Amino acid sequence: MLYDHVDLRVANLAEARPLYDALLPAMGFTKINADAESVGYHRAGETGAEPFIWLIEDGNHRPNATRVALAAPSRAEVDRLAEIVRTNGSREFEPPAPIPDYGPSYYATFFQDAGGNKLEICCRRAQ
Repeated sequence: MLYDHVDLRVANLAEARPLYDALLPAMGFTKINADAESVGYHRAGETGAEPFIWLIEDGNHRPNATRVALAAPSRAEVDRLAEIVRTNGSREFEPPAPIPDYGPSYYATFFQDAGGNKLEICCRRAQ
C-alpha cells in the first residue's frame, strides 16, 4: 500500500454508508467501527498500524474535482467491484472500460458517492 489512511468527508454519513459498507468490505476492509459522526473501515486483524479508510460527516462538505482511485489487482476485480458500486447507491456511474489516455493497460470504472465525492476503481495490468 502506498498510503497510510484516507479521511474522506461526507455531507451525510447515513446516505454515504450503503455504498461504502458494500464496497470496502468487498475490497478486504471487513472490520467496521462507527459512531454517530464517523465510520472506519479496516482490514481484519489489523494492529492499528495498517492503512484504513475513514468517513467523517461534515455538514458543510462540498465535493470538488478531487477523485480517489482505489486499486484492483485485475480487470475482473474491477468488473466485480463495479457491479457492487452500481447496485449500492453510486451516482454518475460509468461502466468499466479501457482508458487508453491514462495508459496502454489502464482499465477503470468511475462513479460518485451519494454526496458527490468522485471515486474510481482501476487496474493498470493488461488482463
